[in-house]
Parts: sequence; C-alpha cells; structure tokens
Amino acid sequence: MIAHLTGSVAGISPDGAVIDVGGFGLRVQCTPGTLASLKLGESARVATSLVVREDSLTLFGFGTDDERNVFELLQTASGIGPRLALAMLAVHSPDALRRAVAAEDVKALTMVPGVGNKGAQRIILELKDRLGAPGEVAGSGAGPARRAEPSWRDQVQSGLVNLGWSARDADSAVDAVEADAGDQTPDVATALRAALRKLSRQ
Repeated sequence: MIAHLTGSVAGISPDGAVIDVGGFGLRVQCTPGTLASLKLGESARVATSLVVREDSLTLFGFGTDDERNVFELLQTASGIGPRLALAMLAVHSPDALRRAVAAEDVKALTMVPGVGNKGAQRIILELKDRLGAPGEVAGSGAGPARRAEPSWRDQVQSGLVNLGWSARDADSAVDAVEADAGDQTPDVATALRAALRKLSRQ
C-alpha cells in the first residue's frame, strides 16, 4: 500500500493534484480542502489510499493521516465506495463525521450528495461504534477508532471492497473464512485468497 507521497506539487486541477516524486508524476484525487492546502511548485506531504479495481489503480490523497484512515473506514459501510467516501470528507471533517454518527444526525449526513435517509441510517448503524468520539484520531491507538493495526477481518474486508465486491458479500466471505479458521488467526494474505475463492464460487 502507498501510505503517503512527499514531493513537489507539479499540477493542480479541480479534483486532484500531481505530485512529482523522484521524477514520477503521481496523480492523486483529493477533497477541495486538501487541494486548498497545496501550492504549485512547493513541497508537500499527502497521506494516500490506493484503491485497486480490475481496470484501474487510483490514488486518493488527504491532508492528514486521520482523513485517510476515516476514508478507508467509511468504505467498510454497505454502499459506500471511494467516490462517496471522498464526497463525505469534502463536506465534513473527520470530527464532524464522528459527531454526526455519534449523535445519529441523519440531516448532517444527508448533506453529502448521494447519501439519502436510508443510507445515512445505515452509516450510523454500521459505524457508530467504530469511528470513535470527536477528538479521537483514527490510527492513534485511542478508543474504538484505532486503525494503526486493524484486525485481519478489517483488512480483508477492506481489500475485497477495494476490489469491487459489495460490503455485504465481503462480510459474508470473511465470516466463512473465519469459520474455517476456527481458533487460529489467519494471516491477511492467506485470508484474502481464501475469501476470493469463496466469492468466485458464488
């Protein structure tokens, strides 16, 4: 996984930027807030998340590691793909999302284009105990939002979603792999391959 880029800002467009890293121009799709912090020709560090599809590799860039981690966590909710997760972070900061989910504020979540009432309720149900409280940094090791060392289940589920499977199918495949593993904890690579085999038989 490409966790961050550090280099010169070679280009900025309405939805992304090009970061020159060692002579390679890497395009990252960013929120307006992240783009506003970048200056053409100046050095920048951008936290990144690589989304893998059958026909594309897309880098998403963020101003902080917390934004990147929340972006990845949002995608574990049913119906939330990378585009919608990025849109949520374009409208709300990580802490604003935590407040909205903790307070079950459907109205705040439906401010995001593409999120309706049912979608907002699903996000609240699936992420309420995972996003953490406002002020907690995802990946910091504090509370339920700790993302520095996600469980093998989270990593495999996220990997399947990034490969294009629905969150529901990914959860079912992970449940089946966990049942097969019994009391043993599988490594992520082995579990991911096993989950893909199960999904390919459906």
